[in-house]
Amino acid sequence: AGSAEKCDACVKLGADRAINYKTEDFVAETKAATGGAGANVILDMVGGDYIERNYEAAAVDGRIVQIAFLGNARAQVDFRRIMLKRLTHTGSTLRSRSIPDKAAIAHAIRHEVLPLLQSGQLKPLIDSTYPLKDASKAHARMESSQHIGKIVLTV
Repeated sequence: AGSAEKCDACVKLGADRAINYKTEDFVAETKAATGGAGANVILDMVGGDYIERNYEAAAVDGRIVQIAFLGNARAQVDFRRIMLKRLTHTGSTLRSRSIPDKAAIAHAIRHEVLPLLQSGQLKPLIDSTYPLKDASKAHARMESSQHIGKIVLTV
């Protein structure tokens, strides 16, 4: 997470350890938190320079899932680490999926996730709610990076 407050929120939500990537070396902290083993699964939204660092932070037989590129979609990496650690680096995005694929995902969410939301077993973390007419204020909140949880527009 990018602030002490966000790290605190992660721990309160059940994380064993939260690392502030702005003030701590996430590779060293991941290794320390896992007794030197590294992370079994890494979800990367940044890309770029983080890719090679993810390879360092990953455990043997670890998996890295690329879910966005907030930094850069290109990186220069030493692929020997993938081989030596037997890493799997994969990616996923909804944009390029076919309409039938997206429909199948929507169907699965409707039948598997919505009941958990309705029963209260799964509770989304909502930071703030804005009426649609205040979308610019909601966007400013998002850009400030001060939010913890989702910013919701109501219509």
